[in-house]
Amino acid sequence: MQINYNYIKIIGLLLLVVGLFAFARNRNDNRKVTEPQIQFLGENKLFITDATVSKLLIQNQEAVTGQPKEIIDLNELETALNSNPMIKKAEVFMSVNGELSAEIEQKRPIARVNTNASYYIDDNGSYMPLSSNYAARVPLVTGSIKKNNLETVFQFAKTVDEDEFLKKHVIEIRQNDDRTIDFKIRKSDFIVHLGTLEKLEKKINNFKAFYQKALKDKILDNYKLVNLKFDKQVICTKT
Repeated sequence: MQINYNYIKIIGLLLLVVGLFAFARNRNDNRKVTEPQIQFLGENKLFITDATVSKLLIQNQEAVTGQPKEIIDLNELETALNSNPMIKKAEVFMSVNGELSAEIEQKRPIARVNTNASYYIDDNGSYMPLSSNYAARVPLVTGSIKKNNLETVFQFAKTVDEDEFLKKHVIEIRQNDDRTIDFKIRKSDFIVHLGTLEKLEKKINNFKAFYQKALKDKILDNYKLVNLKFDKQVICTKT
């Protein structure tokens, strides 16, 4: 009987490949997760720390560091991170070597509510808790505020945030019981009554014109109330 050595070589080669594949897979599955590498994206990096993020990276009620790579659920880790009210968006990655990394984008506050509860309103109009690591320099929000109904005060805070003049000068935003808006500016004692947010751009332009003229004439301190309620005129009440 003639032995076909070519078949034996092919079978041997297949067994070798399968064995190497199984060995590599077993070795890869048993790799331990390294200490997470955390990267904060954008300019807003002050409100949550690496240590806090690491504490959120939990699998099976244990920190992921040192756990087998095969049991790590990246989607579960991302969900845990994104549930944190300080985090706007988070993504988690795993390399073939078991190196875990997380990219974190923090929320950006544009106003700080200061009533019976204190918290930030972020640039999407959502609740954001205060941070023990950093306090943002943003306008205070006072008056009649409910955490589940921030739309009106958010819209004005967003306008302030996006306007160079307002962002420089507005230090307090007050929402009244009828949801009209008042605000105060830096280095002045008068109250500005904005009213509703209807024709907001026109009202703001009127205020800018009034402010520049009063500043030039050095009469800003002569007023206790500036009323922008009527979009075609500015009505001032003197002290």
